[in-house]
Amino acid sequence: MTKWIDISQPLTNDMASFPGDTPFAFELTYTKQETGSVNVGQMTASLHTGTHADAPFHYDENGRTIDQLDLDRYIGKALVLDVRQSDPVTIEDLKEIKGMGVSRVLLNTSLPNNPKRFPDAMPALDPGIAPFLKEQGVNLLGVDIPSVDPADSKELETHHALYDNGINILENLMLDHVKPGIYELIALPLAIQGADGSPVRAVLRPISGKEGRP
Repeated sequence: MTKWIDISQPLTNDMASFPGDTPFAFELTYTKQETGSVNVGQMTASLHTGTHADAPFHYDENGRTIDQLDLDRYIGKALVLDVRQSDPVTIEDLKEIKGMGVSRVLLNTSLPNNPKRFPDAMPALDPGIAPFLKEQGVNLLGVDIPSVDPADSKELETHHALYDNGINILENLMLDHVKPGIYELIALPLAIQGADGSPVRAVLRPISGKEGRP
């Protein structure tokens, strides 16, 4: 049986967090020695820690929260696309998806996967890709960078362009060990009522004969 490929960042106490955001921390609140029966842990983290889904409420006061999003978008056939040679990523870099009929696209960019270091700079995504993706029937875009916009952006042009075109966002995927091609994706956000985002456990499973090529 084909194994699932984990494309999530491990949640560790030494992982990088978005500058100024709440870092991830895990500790045991009670040990088995103390309780006589179980270990009980607790964690503190930003909802945008590691591999995560953005909800429109993250960047739009009137946007839907994470518990209101369509879960079907986070499960199903996805195309992993190699755009490591491009910065910024433009429509030209995505032209091979034209007519493919995929609704989920994951971009492997030039930024090396390193969960313990927040990048000084990230490959840029041209906001103009959003209407093109919509035309191709794409409703979920995943990236292996912390954000679809620069870390210091206040306008968040690409976030808003994707939102305006009905495209959900996954960020901080781990794709360096994944060949381009067609996969089955599961990347479910948690049902956190009223939340602006959620960590996800994102996994891929090769679709026979499709991995390694689009």
